[in-house]
Amino acid sequence: MADWQVIAGGVTAPKGFQAAGIMAGLKPSGAADLALIFSDCDAIAAGVFTTSTVRAACVDYCRQRLEARPSARAILINAGQANACTGNQGWIDTVDSAATLAASLNISPEEVLIASTGVIGQPIKMDKLKGGIPELVAGLSADGSEAAAKAIITTDLVTKSIALETVLHDRPVRIGGISKGSGMIHPNMATMLAFITCDATVSPTLWQDMLRRAADHSFNQITVDGDTSTNDTLIALANGESRTPAIMDEGPEAEQLEAMLTAACQHLAKAIARDGEGATCLIEVTVSGAVNAHAANQVARTIAGSSLVKSAIFGHDPNWGRIAAAAGRSGVAFDQNDLRIQLGNFLLMEHGQPLTFDRSAASAYLKTATQGEYLKTDTVAIQVSIGDGSATGQAWGCDLSYDYVKINAEYTT
Repeated sequence: MADWQVIAGGVTAPKGFQAAGIMAGLKPSGAADLALIFSDCDAIAAGVFTTSTVRAACVDYCRQRLEARPSARAILINAGQANACTGNQGWIDTVDSAATLAASLNISPEEVLIASTGVIGQPIKMDKLKGGIPELVAGLSADGSEAAAKAIITTDLVTKSIALETVLHDRPVRIGGISKGSGMIHPNMATMLAFITCDATVSPTLWQDMLRRAADHSFNQITVDGDTSTNDTLIALANGESRTPAIMDEGPEAEQLEAMLTAACQHLAKAIARDGEGATCLIEVTVSGAVNAHAANQVARTIAGSSLVKSAIFGHDPNWGRIAAAAGRSGVAFDQNDLRIQLGNFLLMEHGQPLTFDRSAASAYLKTATQGEYLKTDTVAIQVSIGDGSATGQAWGCDLSYDYVKINAEYTT
């Protein structure tokens, strides 16, 4: 049983955090497009970013800021323009954005982190962004998480948020989060942004280590289309406002907090996978029997990312051969005679041998999932065993529909 409970509030559920989201005119649609997350006091900051060699200016900016000073008070996020592949002007605009916000908040520019999402090659509309900052700051609220969540999305169909609470030293400790992502999702750290807030006190090194491990078990285990973004950013702030004793080293309290952090990241990651462009269902792949967790995760992610598996699920075709083929090309060595594949409650292969199963019923299972309720009854479960090892791993993806091609064929037109 989990040591935490789900609560309301998103990124403003932890004490000492406010958020806001406005329509600044950055998106041609006129939808909300500028968001701010703000801590009332200095917060320990950690980040995980894209490993792409083609990166947005905000990614390099945040990396430099966190390397020099692992703390921050504000995160400014714009949607509409990625500010990636924009040359020297991209860096100038990022620095200018931080300075403008800092002046409005009466804090140092070094306390501001920046994230952007939108079309690659398009610089931020700086006149709109700077003109919107006074309204954005004035709109900061302890109830502003949902407004911020709406302002960071692009092709997303829904906002994505979570808040959890646990008890440490007889006091409540909370973690909140919002994220965006729908296409270009295959993180090597997808266009994916996620922001976590926490009111515990944690040492900077430990907080960074926790976030990296949480990312490896959540955002780095999702895929929609196999494309890694130039702007992937995961930032976590911990401001200590819960007034619980500081967590400085590994131990029971650190494990409890990290488990809640991982749970929050997994919730947001699965929501991104479920909201994949054109998707009709979430695919959850569980791999067991591996020699280590890395191997299990690699097999799971390969299956979840297979275009053939994803297409078959969209077509309600229980073609388990595609699952077997994906596992086999994952780069993980195993004896194919140990392979076991299950789709929902349907056992399709065991000890490397195909089994007779009710194909019509299995197809109906897939059809029910693709017409199910968001993140509840719409999950296709694939279970694979590759041996007798003790390690397990999971990955999440979505089906591949006709609409994915339509959305991306017309993205900038």
